Amino acid sequence: VPAGFEELTVVTAKGRARFFVEIADTEPKRQQGMMFRKTAPADRGMLFDFKRPQPAAFWMKNTLIPLDIIYIQEDGTILSIARNATPLSEAPIPSGGVILGVLELAGGRAEEIGALPGDKVEHRIFNQ
Repeated sequence: VPAGFEELTVVTAKGRARFFVEIADTEPKRQQGMMFRKTAPADRGMLFDFKRPQPAAFWMKNTLIPLDIIYIQEDGTILSIARNATPLSEAPIPSGGVILGVLELAGGRAEEIGALPGDKVEHRIFNQ
């Protein structure tokens, strides 16, 4: 695992997809997110830990590349996925319910790995 990253696995009907994620677990890190980045490697991502379950909405302000935004419930179940979110858009993208974490991946990766609502994300922040 690269320094500063943690391992995370998404379990889908296609199998297990492993990612190395940065953890955004403070308000400044969550606000910065993946803004201003010009690339998102296929095996990397960012996991936002909200510490307690809550509804959330993300936007793409100052985000230069399309991202898949995966909203994840407290038990690690994917609630919803915003695919290929539009770079630089200030339109809110709501979770559609109560979530504990959000996984941001390079745009198109969720489809490539076959991720769907109801699939599981394995990481230490989720109660599994």
